[in-house]
Amino acid sequence: MSFAPILDQLPPALSPALRRFSGLISPNDDAGFETMAQEARELTRQHFGRTMRMFAPLYLSNECINNCRYCGFSRDNPILRVTLSLEQVLAEARHLSAQGFRQVLLVAGEHPKFVGEHYLVDCIRALRPLFSSIALELGPLETAEYLPLVIAGADGLIVYQETYDRAIYAEMHTAGPKRDFTWRLDCAQRAYAAGFRRLGIGALFGLSPWRKEALALAQHLEFLLKNCWQADLTVSLPRLRPAAGEFTPPFSLGDRALAQLICAFRICFPQVGIVLSTREAAPLRDALASLGVTSMSAGSHTEPGGYTGQGKGELHRTVRGRVLPPEEIGDAIATGQFQISDSRSPAEVATVLRAHGLEPVWKDWDQALLAQ
Repeated sequence: MSFAPILDQLPPALSPALRRFSGLISPNDDAGFETMAQEARELTRQHFGRTMRMFAPLYLSNECINNCRYCGFSRDNPILRVTLSLEQVLAEARHLSAQGFRQVLLVAGEHPKFVGEHYLVDCIRALRPLFSSIALELGPLETAEYLPLVIAGADGLIVYQETYDRAIYAEMHTAGPKRDFTWRLDCAQRAYAAGFRRLGIGALFGLSPWRKEALALAQHLEFLLKNCWQADLTVSLPRLRPAAGEFTPPFSLGDRALAQLICAFRICFPQVGIVLSTREAAPLRDALASLGVTSMSAGSHTEPGGYTGQGKGELHRTVRGRVLPPEEIGDAIATGQFQISDSRSPAEVATVLRAHGLEPVWKDWDQALLAQ
Protein backbone atom coordinates (compact mmCIF):
# COMPACT_ATOMS: atom_id res chain seq x y z
CA MET A 1 0.00 0.00 0.00
CA SER A 2 1.31 3.43 -0.96
CA PHE A 3 0.92 6.59 1.09
CA ALA A 4 0.41 8.63 -2.10
CA PRO A 5 -3.41 8.17 -2.39
CA ILE A 6 -3.80 9.28 1.24
CA LEU A 7 -1.61 12.33 0.69
CA ASP A 8 -3.50 13.30 -2.46
CA GLN A 9 -6.95 13.32 -0.82
CA LEU A 10 -8.56 16.78 -1.04
CA PRO A 11 -9.59 17.67 1.56
CA PRO A 12 -7.51 15.22 3.62
CA ALA A 13 -9.34 12.77 5.88
CA LEU A 14 -7.81 13.41 9.31
CA SER A 15 -7.74 10.95 12.19
CA PRO A 16 -8.43 12.22 15.74
CA ALA A 17 -4.66 12.43 16.35
CA LEU A 18 -4.11 14.47 13.22
CA ARG A 19 -7.02 16.76 14.05
CA ARG A 20 -5.37 17.44 17.38
CA PHE A 21 -2.02 17.95 15.64
CA SER A 22 -3.62 20.49 13.32
CA GLY A 23 -4.97 22.37 16.31
CA LEU A 24 -1.64 22.33 18.12
CA ILE A 25 0.22 23.94 15.21
CA SER A 26 -2.40 26.70 14.88
CA PRO A 27 -1.47 30.18 16.12
CA ASN A 28 -1.49 30.39 19.92
CA ASP A 29 -0.54 32.81 22.68
CA ASP A 30 2.26 32.49 25.22
CA ALA A 31 0.05 30.72 27.74
CA GLY A 32 -1.07 28.16 25.16
CA PHE A 33 2.52 27.55 24.08
CA GLU A 34 3.69 27.07 27.67
CA THR A 35 0.94 24.49 28.26
CA MET A 36 2.12 22.62 25.15
CA ALA A 37 5.75 22.80 26.27
CA GLN A 38 4.99 21.35 29.70
CA GLU A 39 3.02 18.45 28.22
CA ALA A 40 5.79 17.77 25.67
CA ARG A 41 8.45 17.70 28.39
CA GLU A 42 6.43 15.31 30.52
CA LEU A 43 5.76 12.93 27.62
CA THR A 44 9.43 12.97 26.61
CA ARG A 45 10.52 12.01 30.13
CA GLN A 46 7.82 9.32 30.28
CA HIS A 47 8.83 7.63 27.02
CA PHE A 48 12.56 8.42 26.72
CA GLY A 49 13.71 9.37 30.21
CA ARG A 50 16.39 12.06 30.35
CA THR A 51 18.51 10.58 27.59
CA MET A 52 19.74 12.20 24.37
CA ARG A 53 20.95 9.90 21.60
CA MET A 54 24.16 11.27 20.05
CA PHE A 55 25.22 10.62 16.45
CA ALA A 56 27.43 12.09 13.74
CA PRO A 57 27.04 12.30 9.96
CA LEU A 58 29.90 10.94 7.88
CA TYR A 59 29.76 12.19 4.28
CA LEU A 60 31.11 9.67 1.79
CA SER A 61 30.62 11.62 -1.45
CA ASN A 62 29.19 14.89 -2.75
CA GLU A 63 28.67 13.58 -6.30
CA CYS A 64 25.07 13.77 -7.49
CA ILE A 65 23.07 13.26 -10.68
CA ASN A 66 20.08 15.30 -9.48
CA ASN A 67 19.40 18.98 -9.89
CA CYS A 68 17.79 20.21 -6.68
CA ARG A 69 17.59 23.98 -6.54
CA TYR A 70 18.17 24.20 -2.78
CA CYS A 71 21.05 21.70 -2.39
CA GLY A 72 24.76 22.41 -2.45
CA PHE A 73 25.44 19.04 -4.10
CA SER A 74 23.13 19.81 -7.04
CA ARG A 75 24.53 18.43 -10.31
CA ASP A 76 24.99 21.75 -12.08
CA ASN A 77 26.66 23.57 -9.18
CA PRO A 78 30.35 24.13 -10.11
CA ILE A 79 31.64 22.76 -6.81
CA LEU A 80 34.69 20.77 -5.74
CA ARG A 81 33.68 17.13 -5.49
CA VAL A 82 35.21 13.96 -4.12
CA THR A 83 34.24 10.41 -3.20
CA LEU A 84 36.28 9.07 -0.31
CA SER A 85 38.15 5.80 -0.69
CA LEU A 86 37.54 3.06 1.84
CA GLU A 87 40.77 3.96 3.65
CA GLN A 88 39.73 7.62 3.79
CA VAL A 89 36.28 6.68 5.12
CA LEU A 90 37.97 4.66 7.85
CA ALA A 91 40.18 7.61 8.80
CA GLU A 92 37.09 9.80 9.20
CA ALA A 93 35.33 7.05 11.14
CA ARG A 94 38.22 6.51 13.55
CA HIS A 95 38.18 10.23 14.32
CA LEU A 96 34.47 10.08 15.18
CA SER A 97 34.93 6.93 17.23
CA ALA A 98 37.73 8.59 19.21
CA GLN A 99 35.31 11.41 20.05
CA GLY A 100 32.93 8.90 21.59
CA PHE A 101 30.44 8.30 18.80
CA ARG A 102 29.09 4.78 18.42
CA GLN A 103 26.21 5.78 16.13
CA VAL A 104 27.00 7.12 12.68
CA LEU A 105 24.96 8.29 9.69
CA LEU A 106 26.58 7.65 6.30
CA VAL A 107 25.54 10.33 3.81
CA ALA A 108 26.12 10.51 0.05
CA GLY A 109 24.71 12.28 -2.97
CA GLU A 110 22.85 10.16 -5.49
CA HIS A 111 25.30 8.98 -8.15
CA PRO A 112 25.51 5.21 -8.82
CA LYS A 113 28.73 5.64 -10.82
CA PHE A 114 30.58 6.83 -7.71
CA VAL A 115 28.50 5.40 -4.84
CA GLY A 116 27.24 1.98 -5.83
CA GLU A 117 26.15 -1.11 -3.91
CA HIS A 118 29.61 -2.67 -3.59
CA TYR A 119 31.15 0.58 -2.35
CA LEU A 120 28.45 0.98 0.27
CA VAL A 121 28.68 -2.63 1.41
CA ASP A 122 32.46 -2.31 1.78
CA CYS A 123 32.07 0.89 3.82
CA ILE A 124 29.46 -0.63 6.13
CA ARG A 125 31.50 -3.79 6.73
CA ALA A 126 34.63 -1.76 7.44
CA LEU A 127 32.82 0.45 9.97
CA ARG A 128 30.96 -2.26 11.88
CA PRO A 129 33.80 -2.80 14.41
CA LEU A 130 33.75 0.93 15.24
CA PHE A 131 30.02 1.62 15.50
CA SER A 132 27.11 -0.20 17.12
CA SER A 133 24.60 1.50 14.82
CA ILE A 134 25.09 2.51 11.17
CA ALA A 135 22.36 4.45 9.40
CA LEU A 136 22.24 5.57 5.77
CA GLU A 137 21.03 8.70 3.98
CA LEU A 138 21.32 8.29 0.22
CA GLY A 139 19.26 8.07 -2.96
CA PRO A 140 16.20 5.78 -2.77
CA LEU A 141 16.70 2.16 -3.84
CA GLU A 142 14.63 -0.93 -4.53
CA THR A 143 14.02 -3.32 -1.64
CA ALA A 144 16.35 -5.87 -3.28
CA GLU A 145 19.09 -3.24 -3.42
CA TYR A 146 18.68 -2.45 0.28
CA LEU A 147 19.03 -6.10 1.34
CA PRO A 148 22.85 -6.34 0.91
CA LEU A 149 23.24 -3.14 2.95
CA VAL A 150 21.19 -4.58 5.81
CA ILE A 151 23.12 -7.86 5.65
CA ALA A 152 26.39 -5.91 5.74
CA GLY A 153 25.31 -4.28 9.02
CA ALA A 154 23.31 -1.10 8.32
CA ASP A 155 20.32 -0.85 10.64
CA GLY A 156 18.79 2.55 9.85
CA LEU A 157 17.62 4.53 6.83
CA ILE A 158 16.83 8.24 6.64
CA VAL A 159 14.90 9.73 3.73
CA TYR A 160 13.43 13.23 3.63
CA GLN A 161 10.61 13.88 1.20
CA GLU A 162 11.90 17.50 1.14
CA THR A 163 8.38 18.80 0.44
CA TYR A 164 5.02 17.02 0.34
CA ASP A 165 3.62 19.55 -2.13
CA ARG A 166 3.78 17.88 -5.56
CA ALA A 167 3.81 21.12 -7.53
CA ILE A 168 6.60 22.67 -5.45
CA TYR A 169 8.49 19.37 -5.52
CA ALA A 170 8.44 19.39 -9.33
CA GLU A 171 9.63 23.00 -9.35
CA MET A 172 12.52 22.28 -6.96
CA HIS A 173 13.75 19.07 -8.64
CA THR A 174 14.51 19.88 -12.26
CA ALA A 175 16.56 16.86 -13.38
CA GLY A 176 17.53 13.37 -12.27
CA PRO A 177 15.71 10.38 -10.74
CA LYS A 178 14.76 12.44 -7.69
CA ARG A 179 12.05 14.07 -9.82
CA ASP A 180 9.89 10.98 -9.19
CA PHE A 181 7.83 12.17 -6.21
CA THR A 182 6.01 8.90 -5.49
CA TRP A 183 9.15 6.77 -5.80
CA ARG A 184 10.72 8.81 -3.02
CA LEU A 185 7.52 8.89 -0.98
CA ASP A 186 7.41 5.07 -0.76
CA CYS A 187 11.11 4.68 0.05
CA ALA A 188 10.63 4.07 3.77
CA GLN A 189 8.30 1.15 3.12
CA ARG A 190 10.79 -0.48 0.75
CA ALA A 191 13.50 -0.05 3.37
CA TYR A 192 11.24 -1.58 6.02
CA ALA A 193 10.62 -4.59 3.78
CA ALA A 194 14.39 -5.02 3.47
CA GLY A 195 14.78 -5.25 7.25
CA PHE A 196 15.93 -1.82 8.46
CA ARG A 197 14.96 -1.49 12.13
CA ARG A 198 15.19 2.32 12.24
CA LEU A 199 13.36 4.58 9.78
CA GLY A 200 13.62 8.35 9.70
CA ILE A 201 11.52 10.79 7.68
CA GLY A 202 11.31 14.56 7.48
CA ALA A 203 10.52 17.64 5.44
CA LEU A 204 12.86 20.49 4.53
CA PHE A 205 11.14 23.54 5.95
CA GLY A 206 11.33 26.64 3.80
CA LEU A 207 10.12 25.17 0.52
CA SER A 208 6.39 25.50 1.26
CA PRO A 209 4.12 26.95 3.99
CA TRP A 210 5.19 25.27 7.20
CA ARG A 211 1.80 24.32 8.66
CA LYS A 212 0.70 22.60 5.45
CA GLU A 213 4.07 20.81 5.25
CA ALA A 214 3.95 19.74 8.88
CA LEU A 215 0.46 18.27 8.57
CA ALA A 216 1.48 16.18 5.55
CA LEU A 217 4.58 14.99 7.41
CA ALA A 218 2.40 14.02 10.38
CA GLN A 219 0.07 12.10 8.04
CA HIS A 220 3.05 10.22 6.62
CA LEU A 221 4.32 9.43 10.11
CA GLU A 222 0.92 8.11 11.20
CA PHE A 223 0.78 5.94 8.07
CA LEU A 224 4.22 4.45 8.78
CA LEU A 225 3.36 3.78 12.41
CA LYS A 226 0.51 1.59 11.18
CA ASN A 227 2.32 -0.08 8.29
CA CYS A 228 5.93 -0.30 9.54
CA TRP A 229 5.08 -0.87 13.19
CA GLN A 230 8.09 -3.08 13.99
CA ALA A 231 10.57 -0.28 13.18
CA ASP A 232 11.68 2.56 15.43
CA LEU A 233 10.54 5.76 13.74
CA THR A 234 12.07 9.21 13.95
CA VAL A 235 11.08 12.55 12.47
CA SER A 236 13.37 15.44 11.53
CA LEU A 237 12.38 19.07 11.03
CA PRO A 238 15.38 20.65 9.25
CA ARG A 239 15.22 24.26 8.11
CA LEU A 240 16.94 25.37 4.94
CA ARG A 241 20.49 26.63 5.41
CA PRO A 242 22.79 28.57 3.03
CA ALA A 243 24.48 26.32 0.44
CA ALA A 244 26.19 26.46 -2.94
CA GLY A 245 23.77 27.82 -5.52
CA GLU A 246 22.59 30.60 -3.20
CA PHE A 247 18.97 29.44 -3.14
CA THR A 248 16.60 31.77 -1.29
CA PRO A 249 13.82 29.94 0.61
CA PRO A 250 10.37 31.19 -0.42
CA PHE A 251 8.90 30.50 3.04
CA SER A 252 10.16 30.64 6.62
CA LEU A 253 9.73 28.75 9.87
CA GLY A 254 10.65 30.91 12.85
CA ASP A 255 12.29 29.74 16.06
CA ARG A 256 9.08 29.87 18.09
CA ALA A 257 7.19 28.03 15.35
CA LEU A 258 9.89 25.34 15.29
CA ALA A 259 9.54 24.89 19.05
CA GLN A 260 5.75 24.70 18.69
CA LEU A 261 6.15 22.09 15.95
CA ILE A 262 8.43 19.94 18.10
CA CYS A 263 5.90 20.07 20.94
CA ALA A 264 3.05 19.13 18.60
CA PHE A 265 4.89 16.08 17.27
CA ARG A 266 5.82 14.97 20.79
CA ILE A 267 2.26 15.35 22.10
CA CYS A 268 0.59 13.55 19.16
CA PHE A 269 3.31 10.94 18.59
CA PRO A 270 4.81 10.38 22.08
CA GLN A 271 6.74 7.23 21.11
CA VAL A 272 8.47 8.70 18.05
CA GLY A 273 12.03 10.04 18.20
CA ILE A 274 12.66 13.65 17.19
CA VAL A 275 16.03 14.56 15.65
CA LEU A 276 17.76 17.95 15.85
CA SER A 277 20.86 18.61 13.75
CA THR A 278 23.62 21.21 13.77
CA ARG A 279 21.66 23.21 11.19
CA GLU A 280 20.31 25.09 14.19
CA ALA A 281 22.30 27.57 16.29
CA ALA A 282 23.73 26.47 19.63
CA PRO A 283 21.47 28.59 21.91
CA LEU A 284 18.34 27.36 20.14
CA ARG A 285 19.48 23.73 20.24
CA ASP A 286 20.11 24.04 23.97
CA ALA A 287 16.61 25.46 24.49
CA LEU A 288 14.88 22.83 22.33
CA ALA A 289 16.73 19.86 23.83
CA SER A 290 14.34 19.56 26.76
CA LEU A 291 11.12 20.12 24.79
CA GLY A 292 10.90 16.81 22.96
CA VAL A 293 14.13 16.20 21.08
CA THR A 294 15.58 12.71 21.60
CA SER A 295 18.50 12.61 19.15
CA MET A 296 21.17 15.19 18.28
CA SER A 297 24.21 15.39 16.05
CA ALA A 298 27.30 17.24 17.25
CA GLY A 299 30.58 18.49 15.80
CA SER A 300 29.21 17.82 12.33
CA HIS A 301 30.75 18.38 8.90
CA THR A 302 28.68 18.22 5.71
CA GLU A 303 31.57 17.80 3.28
CA PRO A 304 33.38 14.50 2.49
CA GLY A 305 36.64 14.45 4.43
CA GLY A 306 35.56 17.30 6.66
CA TYR A 307 36.72 15.77 9.94
CA THR A 308 40.31 14.87 9.03
CA GLY A 309 40.97 16.50 5.64
CA GLN A 310 40.70 13.26 3.69
CA GLY A 311 40.33 13.39 -0.10
CA LYS A 312 41.98 16.76 -0.71
CA GLY A 313 44.30 15.22 -3.26
CA GLU A 314 41.40 13.95 -5.38
CA LEU A 315 39.26 17.09 -5.59
CA HIS A 316 37.70 17.61 -9.01
CA ARG A 317 34.72 18.91 -10.95
CA THR A 318 32.19 16.54 -12.47
CA VAL A 319 30.56 17.41 -15.80
CA ARG A 320 28.04 14.93 -17.27
CA GLY A 321 29.62 12.11 -15.30
CA ARG A 322 33.17 12.96 -16.44
CA VAL A 323 35.78 13.81 -13.83
CA LEU A 324 37.66 16.99 -14.76
CA PRO A 325 40.49 18.76 -12.94
CA PRO A 326 39.49 21.88 -10.99
CA GLU A 327 40.64 25.24 -12.23
CA GLU A 328 42.27 26.10 -8.92
CA ILE A 329 42.53 24.31 -5.57
CA GLY A 330 45.01 25.87 -3.18
CA ASP A 331 43.92 24.96 0.35
CA ALA A 332 40.36 24.23 -0.73
CA ILE A 333 38.28 21.36 0.61
CA ALA A 334 35.31 19.52 -0.87
CA THR A 335 32.11 21.56 -0.94
CA GLY A 336 29.63 20.83 1.84
CA GLN A 337 25.93 20.18 1.40
CA PHE A 338 24.99 23.18 3.53
CA GLN A 339 26.42 25.41 6.25
CA ILE A 340 26.06 24.28 9.85
CA SER A 341 25.15 26.68 12.67
CA ASP A 342 26.34 24.85 15.80
CA SER A 343 30.10 24.33 15.52
CA ARG A 344 30.67 23.13 19.10
CA SER A 345 32.61 19.94 19.68
CA PRO A 346 30.78 16.77 20.76
CA ALA A 347 32.29 17.13 24.23
CA GLU A 348 31.04 20.70 24.54
CA VAL A 349 27.53 19.70 23.49
CA ALA A 350 27.55 16.79 25.95
CA THR A 351 28.61 19.12 28.77
CA VAL A 352 25.73 21.49 28.09
CA LEU A 353 23.24 18.62 27.91
CA ARG A 354 24.36 17.36 31.32
CA ALA A 355 24.03 20.88 32.71
CA HIS A 356 20.40 20.78 31.57
CA GLY A 357 19.81 17.48 33.36
CA LEU A 358 20.08 15.31 30.23
CA GLU A 359 22.35 12.31 29.71
CA PRO A 360 24.14 11.96 26.34
CA VAL A 361 23.88 8.38 25.08
CA TRP A 362 26.63 7.40 22.66
CA LYS A 363 25.50 3.80 22.26
CA ASP A 364 21.96 2.44 22.60
CA TRP A 365 22.14 -0.67 20.43
CA ASP A 366 24.39 -3.61 19.68
CA GLN A 367 24.10 -6.13 16.83
CA ALA A 368 24.71 -8.88 19.39
CA LEU A 369 21.15 -8.31 20.64
CA LEU A 370 19.86 -9.90 17.43
CA ALA A 371 21.56 -13.15 18.41
CA GLN A 372 19.63 -13.43 21.69
